[in-house]
Amino acid sequence: MLYIKSIKKNSLWYLINAKDKILGRLCTKIVYLLMGKNNYSFKSNIINGSYVVVINISKIKLTGNKFSNKLYYHHSGYIGGLKCKSFKNIFEKFPERIIRHCVKGMLPKNFLGRLMLKRLKIYTKNIHKHNSKKLILIN
Repeated sequence: MLYIKSIKKNSLWYLINAKDKILGRLCTKIVYLLMGKNNYSFKSNIINGSYVVVINISKIKLTGNKFSNKLYYHHSGYIGGLKCKSFKNIFEKFPERIIRHCVKGMLPKNFLGRLMLKRLKIYTKNIHKHNSKKLILIN
């Protein structure tokens, strides 16, 4: 745990504008940066990734008819406990949950994956609170 805290000081901060970007392709870029695969010293057992700030989530796009047809399922564990929500309903209330769910599915399913997900900062509008950091703009 001490080694992870020492790495945080040297990590970079990236800014991604999600306006008119496709959801899946955007999430793969985010995961690529969070895992640190752009670094020459990439190792799967060490967090050497960066922080990623994503803005304008409310203006993201989907291909085809997914905006109206895509469904998200959740089961409570009890009999008859299957819940179903459409993409449209979730996107209107909590658009940041869509990105977080997509990125979480692409990250490793272990302790390091959960730490990488904490480095993701999502904002629905163009305003964010990380202006003091030296943000690198990603197209």
